[in-house]
Amino acid sequence: MPTVTMGLSNYRCFVERQEVQLRPVTVVLGRNNSGKSALVRAPLVLSTGIDTDSSSPLDLDVLTEQIVDSFGNLLYGGRPHGSLHVQLTVQGDDGESVQVDARIQNIDEYRMQIVSNLRLSTRGVDLQLEWEPEDPPEEPHSYTFRVGSDVYSGIKAEFHGLLPVSVEFIGEIPDQHIEKLLECSSRVRAGFDTIRYLGPFRDRPSRLYRLPVRMPTDVGASGENTASILASDSTRQQGQILRQLNDALGGNLLGWSIDVVERSGMHAVVLRSQDDETLEINLADTGTGIAQALPIFVQRALDVLRPPLRPVLEIIEQPELHLHPAAHAPLADLYLQAARDTNVRFLIETHSETFLLRLRRRIAEQQVSPDSVAVYFVDNVGGSASARRINIDSDGNLDYWPEGVFSEDYEETRGILKAQFEKADASGD
Repeated sequence: MPTVTMGLSNYRCFVERQEVQLRPVTVVLGRNNSGKSALVRAPLVLSTGIDTDSSSPLDLDVLTEQIVDSFGNLLYGGRPHGSLHVQLTVQGDDGESVQVDARIQNIDEYRMQIVSNLRLSTRGVDLQLEWEPEDPPEEPHSYTFRVGSDVYSGIKAEFHGLLPVSVEFIGEIPDQHIEKLLECSSRVRAGFDTIRYLGPFRDRPSRLYRLPVRMPTDVGASGENTASILASDSTRQQGQILRQLNDALGGNLLGWSIDVVERSGMHAVVLRSQDDETLEINLADTGTGIAQALPIFVQRALDVLRPPLRPVLEIIEQPELHLHPAAHAPLADLYLQAARDTNVRFLIETHSETFLLRLRRRIAEQQVSPDSVAVYFVDNVGGSASARRINIDSDGNLDYWPEGVFSEDYEETRGILKAQFEKADASGD
């Protein structure tokens, strides 16, 4: 799977440059309100500047207001005349990489953004575009084009998102320069992962669902397509996904399995007793944990039966939410197996110590290579956040751990022992 490295500065609460290497399983940890969600959502934001035909550097219209409400919301301190600095290294299947270094300038008075600087590098070739400011800005924008020592001023470059799609120049410019610029842009688009996002709060199940005309390709940002996928599978694919889903759930449902039943032309997702097939419970009447976890397992089953044709980065916030701690470790195994068996890598924000411990255990057991897992800890001091890589060696040991994180069990146990000793001293025992 091609490697993607992401660098950001002046982004939300991250004023200094942060670099994140996206491994098959990348985990982001940190305290509440530290900037974890901003970091894991960054590839989703950047994807709007890669897979787009918009002339804006970032096509934020495709994202909901819950993700980002405006470009100014992406800038550190919300500075109206600030700029966002983005760096990407995309490696193709042939091993050749392209480095992207782009600065997006906010022009507040015109409520628009422009790629003010762009540098594409590959095989020792540097191609640079520098915006020649205009007031008011005209499209296509004017740039100075630098290729090594060659400089061409006054070219007109049309962009789709962060990358140019055409270049016009009155005068002579070597065709190979323009061809290389557009080739690098195409390689970045081809090498950048398809992005999927599953937020921390999934939709509560309804009692009945309509059969969709066609099966959705993923569960959606809040799991809203989960039931539609199951209804389509049950009706048209003889329950292939349902069987895969129930196999993956294993003993997690304690004597129950997921099923879909038809009622008056509509469909209901139910829990069915494995001891009495006539006993069923509508998913709307079950605990929150099942509804929260179901989109995760349905997506995994869908990927097994319909493998993605191109690399996918799936972003998941708090997959363990509303689940019993005993289910956290199996979730880690689920993602490790999916990363191994499908063309999907994962960027996961979690608060679960058990989730991390299972990753470390699998590395120590040599079931997983340390290179396939990356862990980052996000800290925030004085309103400025930073992401530090925590390396895991082949024995599952960490090279760094932040003070006071996941120490609650130890502190509570120590408090119990202290109270017991004080009671014993008071009683003279």
